[in-house]
Order: sequence, then C-alpha cells, then structure tokens
Amino acid sequence: MKKRYLQDQVKKDLQNKMVFISGPRQVGKTTLAKTVITDAASYLNWDIPKHREAILRRELPLTDLWCFDEIHKYSSWRDYVKGVYDEFHDNHQIIITGSARLDMLRKSGDSLQGRYHHLRLHPLSVKELQITEQDDFLELLQLGGFPEPYFSKSIIEAKRWSVNYRSLLVNQESPAIETISDLSKLELLSLRLPELVGSPLSLNALREDLQIAHKTVSRWLDIFENIYMIFRLPPFGSPLIRAVKKEQKHYHFDWSLIPDQAARFENMVASHLLKWVHFQRDVFGEEMELRYFRDTDKREVDFCITNNNTPQIFVECKWTDNSTSPHLHYLQKKFPTAKFYQISATGEKSFINKQNIIHMPAVKFLQQFV
Repeated sequence: MKKRYLQDQVKKDLQNKMVFISGPRQVGKTTLAKTVITDAASYLNWDIPKHREAILRRELPLTDLWCFDEIHKYSSWRDYVKGVYDEFHDNHQIIITGSARLDMLRKSGDSLQGRYHHLRLHPLSVKELQITEQDDFLELLQLGGFPEPYFSKSIIEAKRWSVNYRSLLVNQESPAIETISDLSKLELLSLRLPELVGSPLSLNALREDLQIAHKTVSRWLDIFENIYMIFRLPPFGSPLIRAVKKEQKHYHFDWSLIPDQAARFENMVASHLLKWVHFQRDVFGEEMELRYFRDTDKREVDFCITNNNTPQIFVECKWTDNSTSPHLHYLQKKFPTAKFYQISATGEKSFINKQNIIHMPAVKFLQQFV
C-alpha cells in the first residue's frame, strides 16, 4: 500500500495532542494508523473481544503509543478517552480511529476540547495516485477510490465489493449509530439515493417513495452522513445573487455505484474537492466549505469553494468538451476575483477564454488538489 497523504501530518500532530482519524469504513484508517505504530501491541480494536476487554479493564499495553480503533461504539468513549489522555499524555501518544463522524463531538459539548487534532481520511484521488493519463483517470472513475476495489483492477470485483459495502453500512454501521425500526426501508433508501446524485434532494419525494414520515427520512439521511456513506452540499448564497437557501445536493463516498456516467463523474469531482477542503480545514485551519450554486432563476453551477464565506473557485463539470456555460459567465461578473473552471471527463481542450474562464480536462484539473 502506498503512503497515504495524511501520514506525515499524523506523526506531526501526535507530538502535542491526540489524533482522531475518521472517515468511511475501509478507506484505510487502520492501515494509516499502523504505519505510525512501531509495536503491534499498541493497536486495540473495540470490535475484537479480547481488545475490548483490555480497554474496559484499562489493561493498556506497555508501549509509547496507543491506537484505539472503533472505540466510538463504546457509549462512554468520550469520558474514557479523556481519562486516559489526562492521566498518560505526558508519556504516551494516542490515536483514535473511527468510521463514524468523530467531529460530531464539536456540535454537543465536547469534553475533549483542546486535547486532540481531528483529521479526515478520504478515498484515493488523482493527485494521491499520481494519475496523469486519461485511461488511468477513467479507471479510477469506474472502480472508485476505496483501496480494495481500486487495487483489484477488476470491474467485477469492484461491483461485488460495492454491493457488500453498502449492505455493511446499512445493516451494521447504521444500527450502531441509532436504533432503526425498519432496516428494509433504510436499504431501499440506500438503493434510491445513487439515482438522485447531482440534483437537489427532495425529502418530500423520498417520503412519498418510501411511505415513511418526513422526519424519518431526514434522520436516516443524517445517519448516512454520520457514517460517511454520503455527504451533502448546501447552496452558496450571497447578497449579490438570488440563491436558493434550503435545497441540498448529495454525493456518495463510493462514487462507483452511481449508474449514470455523467453523474458519477460529477460525484467523483465532488469527492476530490471535499477531500481538499477537509485537508485545508484539518491541517491549516482554513475556514473553507464546499457548496454548489443555484438561484431562483434556475441558473446552476456544480461546485463553489468558499473561504470565510467568500467564493474562491467555481467548477462546472461536463462529460465532453462543451461551449462555456452561460451560468459561469453570469457568476464571473458577480465575483470577478474568483477562479472559474469548466472541466470535462473525456475532453482534451485546455484554454482560457476572454472572460477568464478556464477549460481543461478533469484529469489535469484534479492534479492540483490532494
């Protein structure tokens, strides 16, 4: 396995605080943690009964570094980790890894505040894999960015992995976050969502499709987001434009399951941009966000990256070389200091037009990130 992009940062952050590594299941968190661990005894996994017993008994290994994997499944894990850190941080380094959003702590009275750095690990990307050729780019688009299916180099194995992975998230990870009364309908929701990628998500339509309450749909989407199955983007709003305020778009961390190739490409770009935004926030403290643009006049641009609520980059995705989107022209007049890109999955043109809008192949564009 190649060196992951967060490895050096994990080592650096361990010098003064705990390190929390979160991200989708099977994205490589344990592998990343084990590249930092020098003694295998340092690794304790809550899902392994022998390790769980050692954690509960506080029988911790005689090593300088401890890695607690999936410990967020322990209901009192915050207090446990706080106690271990406060007692031992002078002589021991601590890594916490988990497949649920450990940053949920920040939203509800974080007793661990000031004791940890939080890093989010994402799937493999064009930059991380050093992809420069179009065929390799299309292979990543087809297989997805999770290490196991990508390195299998097999479309069949990738499809089998994706089916099993979705089942794992629905039937094991989701109930670990919250009690689910009807797993069959939760699975129906997971099957329906890939078909809706790229369009504003209507909770009302989903409620009618599944015959469940609006509140239930909303809660289940929150669960999917909290276990890193999907991520949602709010629209970018500004006094300069008549933006919509509520409608969100959603994307999947496993973009290989998106049936439509143009929507899958848009999802892949969304994943790459979110990976970069999270890297900028987690490593450098930048107040960056990934959003999309849509206004009341139905003008729409796929992505907008903001820093301190100021737009920095707008990105429009096309499958082939196309004429410049008029919506990019509209926004360029509103935000002349931002950068504007129209990228294509299969196109070959690279140029900047007289309105300073850059056209380029996606493989070249995505090499700029992380």
